[in-house]
Amino acid sequence: MTTYHIDLESDVLKVRFGKPANGDQVIKDAAVRLEEMVASGELAGGKLLKIDGPASVAVSYVIAHKISQLYGAIAIFDPKIGRPGYKTFIIAISQTPAYKIGELIETDEPHKNKPIIKVVLCGPPQSGKSCLREGLKQAITSIEGAPYPYVITACPDGEGAWFSDAARRDSDLARRLKDEYKAKFTPEFAQKAAGWVRCANTPLNIIDIGGKITESNRVIVREATHAVILAGDRGKDEVPLWEQFCRDLNIPIIANLDSDYHGNEDKIVTESPLLTGSVHYLARGEDVSSRPMVQALARVLVGLCRG
Repeated sequence: MTTYHIDLESDVLKVRFGKPANGDQVIKDAAVRLEEMVASGELAGGKLLKIDGPASVAVSYVIAHKISQLYGAIAIFDPKIGRPGYKTFIIAISQTPAYKIGELIETDEPHKNKPIIKVVLCGPPQSGKSCLREGLKQAITSIEGAPYPYVITACPDGEGAWFSDAARRDSDLARRLKDEYKAKFTPEFAQKAAGWVRCANTPLNIIDIGGKITESNRVIVREATHAVILAGDRGKDEVPLWEQFCRDLNIPIIANLDSDYHGNEDKIVTESPLLTGSVHYLARGEDVSSRPMVQALARVLVGLCRG
């Protein structure tokens, strides 16, 4: 099984991650697949190619390098923009006056009949939400037939989806980069992040927000469809406040979890109708994707997408 899948459907290049692997192996597999498609004539070139699916920065460079010269323009799907219910692509490469860089291409591919799940990870600060987010993402991608979990970082704390992998390799460097990228949480950012959530068109979206109950978070969370509450020992007294926060916004809570930093094992108390229990040692740089609670939560989210 390859670590990166690439297929051509009409004028759309469908891309997605396969089995988990380091970035160097992923771009090698992507390069081999693209070379095969070019050599066979499957990627024969043309006026416009649209690319739909998740890609790392490194994979994006490989794709651009291998095929940009074959097409007049290349457009990339962005689930955070455009009219809700329809896919919108951004022209990222253009070698023809027919298309301009930054131009939006809206397709007639509807998504209204497909469930779009937008799950917000919320709870007090320093509970391990970002660590859970990354482990959950990996756990979901290991489930056969599961949709790709698109992550929206709706908090300008500098800790994007890249952070966990970076922290595993060099925690000091990851921390320095996070501090450099950190910005202020302004009303303008909240409105922008709310727009990302509102326009998200992928089947499964995970939204990571800040750890305080604020008007800014209220603006963002009201665009979600479900919520997961995670709280550590220091924040357990805030759980009722977060429960009320979600109820006020009519956001159903699908999991209410304890973050047991000093624990040695996960504990699943209930799975339905509410997933409860604890997940242990959510530490930066730790791969938590195989933890029983993370696996259970991954199954819940995939189940929501399947209806």
